[in-house]
Amino acid sequence: MGFLDDAVDKAKDLIDDNDEKVDDAIEKGGDLLDDKTGDKYAGQVDKAQDFLQDKTGSGDTH
Repeated sequence: MGFLDDAVDKAKDLIDDNDEKVDDAIEKGGDLLDDKTGDKYAGQVDKAQDFLQDKTGSGDTH
């Protein structure tokens, strides 16, 4: 296992250990984007939020 593999594994563990915080950050980021664009891309932002939350853990905050 190389240096980058170790770093990726540590990052995955950190995300798994802090799933709720990561999901909250994804949610807040999407909400900020919606505010800045006047909800013009709300559908796409919601899909991206759901996708990211599913990839990082439970995805149950949306």
